[in-house]
Amino acid sequence: MLPPIPPAAKDATSIVTQDSCGAEGPVWDLLVIGGGINGVAIARDAAGRGLRVCLCEQDDLAAHTSSASTKLIHGGLRYLEQHDFGLVRHALRERELLLRLAPHIVRPQRFVLPYHAGLRPRWLIRLGLFLYDHLFLGRSLPASRAIDLRRHPAGGALKQVYRHGFEYTDCRVSDARLTVLTAMDARERGAGILTHTRCTGLQRDRAGWMAELRQRPAGAVLRLRARAVVNAAGPWVDRVRALPAGGGTTDRLRFVKGSHLVVRRLVDHDFAYLFQAGDGRVLFAIPFERDFTLLGTTEVELPGPAESPRITADETDYICRTASEYLRTPVLPEQVVWSYSGVRPLYDDAHGDASAVSRDYHLALEGGEAPLLSVYGGKITTHRRLAEEALALLQGAIELPGGPWTATSTLPGGDLPGADPESFLADCRRRWPWLEGELLARYAGTYGTRLSRLLRGCTTMADLGRHFGGGLHQREVDYLMDQEFAFHADDVVWRRTWCGLRMDARQIGELESWMEKKRPRESRARNP
Repeated sequence: MLPPIPPAAKDATSIVTQDSCGAEGPVWDLLVIGGGINGVAIARDAAGRGLRVCLCEQDDLAAHTSSASTKLIHGGLRYLEQHDFGLVRHALRERELLLRLAPHIVRPQRFVLPYHAGLRPRWLIRLGLFLYDHLFLGRSLPASRAIDLRRHPAGGALKQVYRHGFEYTDCRVSDARLTVLTAMDARERGAGILTHTRCTGLQRDRAGWMAELRQRPAGAVLRLRARAVVNAAGPWVDRVRALPAGGGTTDRLRFVKGSHLVVRRLVDHDFAYLFQAGDGRVLFAIPFERDFTLLGTTEVELPGPAESPRITADETDYICRTASEYLRTPVLPEQVVWSYSGVRPLYDDAHGDASAVSRDYHLALEGGEAPLLSVYGGKITTHRRLAEEALALLQGAIELPGGPWTATSTLPGGDLPGADPESFLADCRRRWPWLEGELLARYAGTYGTRLSRLLRGCTTMADLGRHFGGGLHQREVDYLMDQEFAFHADDVVWRRTWCGLRMDARQIGELESWMEKKRPRESRARNP
């Protein structure tokens, strides 16, 4: 086992230069390839234990699968039907932890499940909810209950045939923000974070790994040495695994595309729905960004990873048709204001139906003193636990100066007094009374205690600078570029915020032009 080396400098580019790092050059303990939720979670955990960590991501953080989820932190009620009790138990525990570690972006959400007489029997649903309530005994969220939809606030939007149902609680989350905040914490603990930087070569030798990284769009080539490599490239995990000479791949990877629609708000209450579909799947209808409803997801198997997956007309029709089976007012394709799709790289557990393939993760370790650890599958809910297990597997090759720590440390902005978002919002209103109410509520629920950094020196709305549209001001864009790795307009309006829902193409184009002028000329890969 190789001894640990000193912690990294906070700026990766001060160590990884555009010149080759030869045998005498800097050595990192760990190179993480992939800036989705799993990659940044491993980088954060490792940096917090005292390892010298560098992470590279070919695009923006959470640019792909990790920003294309149903925006939920949940145990996965339907996984009980597949007898995946271990996954559900672990996910319920992580749900409870994330409520405390990121209370500004992880919030409880009450769901209503209408009973459909032609599908699952009522006793089976009740049994499933009982297990959901009791598989993890440390829950703080309310238990499930049977409801009369003729008297329940959520019943009025449903067709009259649905008279009975159930109510239970899970959590909603800003998935891309969860990823970005995890990367921020990794950087603040010493990790180097290189976005828009693709790993194009890996070579193993007795000293570990030599990696070739190419920055985009400038094309500068960086080289660095690392003792171990984590391959968290998501849908491209097999491409990275094949980079070393003689590198292995797996034929047990399945690519399942999930698509979602966003429409104008469908109901006048704050409950979400879980609708049972006739094909055995389920569809969520979730309040989204105050004025909208999020609908999804589909499950379409693909032959391989898609660079830019898009929803199809058939998927749109499926989502609208399933929601319209339950709602009094039909949902039509022309109501869609936004859609998004992502590819889930699932480890094949030999199920024929893609919807039945386990969402649990699989970790594949190769090599001895110069290991390569590849990450397959996983849910956004269980990313923290996945990171702990990944580091436990690497411990044979890399000495870990510290032990597990992430279960008790909040993410940036998450240190709300009492983990109470409502009290925090009330305090923000007292502290910044000049800030418009809806904008202040969005800021508090997006940045938590980091809001004081964003608003430092501001005393009037004019101090926020230029308004780009959709409630997005220059001060916020400056903060996102300086602190949260934002590079393009899409990074801002579709991942760090959802202001794009209230902006048109012209406004987003003007924002891109403004950001282009602000970006430093000397480097296109940001690492503040």
